Amino acid sequence: MTEQPNAAGQTYHLTTPNTPLSPKICRDTLTLLLAANGRSELADTARTLVSEVVTNAVTHTVSPTIGMEACVLADGGVRVCVYDDCRAEPLAALDVSRDSEHGRGLFLVQALAHEWGTAPAPRQVRAGGGKHVWFELRREGRTGNGIYRVPTILDN
Repeated sequence: MTEQPNAAGQTYHLTTPNTPLSPKICRDTLTLLLAANGRSELADTARTLVSEVVTNAVTHTVSPTIGMEACVLADGGVRVCVYDDCRAEPLAALDVSRDSEHGRGLFLVQALAHEWGTAPAPRQVRAGGGKHVWFELRREGRTGNGIYRVPTILDN
């Protein structure tokens, strides 16, 4: 039986080198954390979102490392933060042209996450500054059969 998180939730930290393998490592780690904490129903959406955010950090920064923090919330959700050393804010999802070859990842984040945003990285996390992009997924509520439903892009 999986131990349930305390009222404040359980927070996990991962630091990866800034390499093309970082999105996969973060995806797989987040999937394991969600399964271990009884939140497997959030895994597919969480994998998609963390992959997009980490890929952006790998592609658009020269940060030597990428940090991921996942907090499994007591209410059944998860909050994920991805840290890099770049102070520049990511391009807003609505600022990307429809015929652009890149930049649509934040459209997915905006569509699938319950909440998301960017903020400066706290000094205790990134001593040299930088930022984090975060998103939160929540259990929507129980269906009649006890299964939790996560919103999809079609719900918007």
